Amino acid sequence: MQMARGVIALALIAVLAVSACGGRKDPNLMNIRSNTPGPDEFTILPGKPLEAPDFSSKLPTPTPGGSNITDPTPKADAVAALGGNPARLTRSGEGTIGRGDASLVTHARRFGSTSGIRQIVAAEDLDFRKRHRGRVLERAFNVNTYFKAYRRHSLDQYRELLRFRRLGVRTPSAPPEFE
Repeated sequence: MQMARGVIALALIAVLAVSACGGRKDPNLMNIRSNTPGPDEFTILPGKPLEAPDFSSKLPTPTPGGSNITDPTPKADAVAALGGNPARLTRSGEGTIGRGDASLVTHARRFGSTSGIRQIVAAEDLDFRKRHRGRVLERAFNVNTYFKAYRRHSLDQYRELLRFRRLGVRTPSAPPEFE
């Protein structure tokens, strides 16, 4: 009887070890998932009210799969409410730089730039996440290992605040540090 319990315990450990070794192509360090198949309530936005079109002007031609004048545009509405120009949010093409941002982009590129940097960084981050997936039991029990993996790359905001204050840079007040 004692030996049978030992065999069962050993089999259970072996099953847990094998299931923890099952790799995913995209390691998820945050382990935040919804266990329900229901809708995401943050993606449901109310539509704009319907308006009767002005028949004196020509109506635009419909574009299948395109936008509609009753589609919600929360970012554009927020920009307009704050006094900005919502038309600056739309791009006329991929890689288009607005007139107001051209000098900023020119200054940022003064030492050169790498084409395809987003794909390079994404590949490097995927490799980093594969190497820092956590221990076997952390993976088996979906423990959040994100902050532990990226700890060396994070900025200590309070140390930076003190450094700037020592240099005489005017800084805003900061919330107290909680441990």
